[in-house]
Amino acid sequence: MALFDQLKRMLPPRRQNLPIFPLNTVLFPGGVLPLRVFEPRYMDMVKACLKDASPFGVCLIREGQETGKPAVPETIGCTARIIDWDMEQLGVLQIRTLGEERFHIIGSRDNGKGLILAEVETMAAEEEISVPTEFLGCVELVRKVIASVGEEAFAKPYQYESASWVGYRLSELLPIKNAAKQKLMELSDPVARLEVLAQFLTQKGLMR
Repeated sequence: MALFDQLKRMLPPRRQNLPIFPLNTVLFPGGVLPLRVFEPRYMDMVKACLKDASPFGVCLIREGQETGKPAVPETIGCTARIIDWDMEQLGVLQIRTLGEERFHIIGSRDNGKGLILAEVETMAAEEEISVPTEFLGCVELVRKVIASVGEEAFAKPYQYESASWVGYRLSELLPIKNAAKQKLMELSDPVARLEVLAQFLTQKGLMR
C-alpha cells in the first residue's frame, strides 16, 4: 500500500470525465460512504459505473438541494468507487462506496437529464508522513471511535501511523460543519490538518 501511494504521488495530475453526485456531505480519501439511490439520473449513473467498474465524483453542495434541480457543487471533491450494492426494494439501490482520490472540477455540463458531467483534474496524493508525537491523542481517539462504531463502517487497512489517514478519519467523524470539513479535505498538508483538528479537540475538552 505504501509503495502504491508513493507511486501515485509521483504521477502527474491527469484529466478525466466524471459524473458528479452533489451531496450534503464531504467524502474523504479512504472513507466509506453508503448511499441510497432512487432518482433516475443517479440510478443510470450507478448502473454505468457498475458496468464499467468506474468511479463517480462526490462533491459537497454549494447551492441547491440533493434532489430535484441539479445543485451547484464545490469545485473540489473526491472520487467514489462502488464496493458493494444491493436492491432490497424495487427502484431503490443501496450502494457502499469508497473514497479514492481528490479532484478539481475544470468544467461541467448538464447531460440533459439532470446529471452533472464534469472534466476533472486529479490532485496529487499527499506526502506520506507519520503522525507527529504531539498528535498521538488524535490517533487514540480514532481508535476508540472505530472500536465503538464498529470496524465494518471503515475500510481496511487501518493506517494509524499515517498523518493523512488519521486526519481524514477524524475530519469525517467529528461533529463539525460541512463547510469546515470541505476546507479540511482541500488541505494538502496532513500535519496542518492535524493541527486544526487537535485545536478543535482541545477546545472541546476531548483532548489535552
